Amino acid sequence: MKLTLPREKLLSALQITSRAVSTRATLPSLGGIHLEARDGGLTLRATDMELGLSMTLDDVQLETPGTVLLPGRLLGDVVRSLPAGDVTLALRPEPRDVEITASAARFHLRTLPAEDFPRLPALGDDAGTLPASPLAETIDRVARAASRDEVRPILTGVLFQAEGSTLTMVATDSYRLSVKHTELESALPEAIEANVPARALRELARIVGQGGAEEVSLSLERNQAVFRAGEVVLSSRLIEGQFPSWRQLIPESFEHEVRLPREELLEVARRISQLAQRNAPLRFAFAEGELTIAAETPEVGDASEAIPAPYSGEPLEIAFNPQFVIEGIESVDGEELVIKLSSPLRPGLLEPVEREDFSYLVMPIRLNV
Repeated sequence: MKLTLPREKLLSALQITSRAVSTRATLPSLGGIHLEARDGGLTLRATDMELGLSMTLDDVQLETPGTVLLPGRLLGDVVRSLPAGDVTLALRPEPRDVEITASAARFHLRTLPAEDFPRLPALGDDAGTLPASPLAETIDRVARAASRDEVRPILTGVLFQAEGSTLTMVATDSYRLSVKHTELESALPEAIEANVPARALRELARIVGQGGAEEVSLSLERNQAVFRAGEVVLSSRLIEGQFPSWRQLIPESFEHEVRLPREELLEVARRISQLAQRNAPLRFAFAEGELTIAAETPEVGDASEAIPAPYSGEPLEIAFNPQFVIEGIESVDGEELVIKLSSPLRPGLLEPVEREDFSYLVMPIRLNV
């Protein structure tokens, strides 16, 4: 194998694919990036057996086709350090290494056994397409509510449902629940339902944001989901098991609905949360015409700030995990939002005004009176 291409082009592809390189040393091949040069192009692949990423670069100056597996992190560091201009990669069979040259710089990297690298699933012929920007936006709003605790793997995923012209994504870590409905311009050929790891969807959203793809193709292959955005193909294992019945978790009615300016509420919550340290909650005290947000951490200090609020009735004080409620406010679109409440011990619901396409349910923290 021997080929030449611009350093920036190679570096960009390495930065994308290296995010799937395994950091565990159990299988050396999973710590590598697989390079396959043929038909005037170069395909880079990486996987940790949970997430797979591949990217194809066209218009490569290819002298000799071939396949090689190189240590992923080291390859990325070397290419990043090279001077601007063209980079040449040449496989040397006898010393079993690849020579990387750029201007006067020369590196020799020992290869890994390419035959040990696993085959990544390909996009199916029956793939459907989704608009890229709305998909990425939905992921950004919903995936943050997924659990990061591997003790309950089912909650580390995002329920991905697409039927007709409606895409629904749901995530919960059992302390909060995020639901987003997105109307598609055209209906999908068939219904899709899968629990996709949140990590994979966050990578997909990142790829869409960096590459500017207009559409994302999607197919389900056995226990894998395969997405293609531009020149990048992302594959991910699916999470097995029954996702929680999320519709039953959202109360049918609430006693109070308070409409508030989103940006002002977010600024105040962020400001006051600085004094909500050591697992201290963020307190929301509703009184006639007013909302006071407060926090107190013993031996550190306290803070409070009041804003006008169209609240009426008996005073109500409810407390939330600061991070959870702030991320909920961030996730709601629009200049205003609605907070729906019933009591200090029942969950609160954040929704956009006059729309029902997004819901963020957050469990309260019991206050010690």
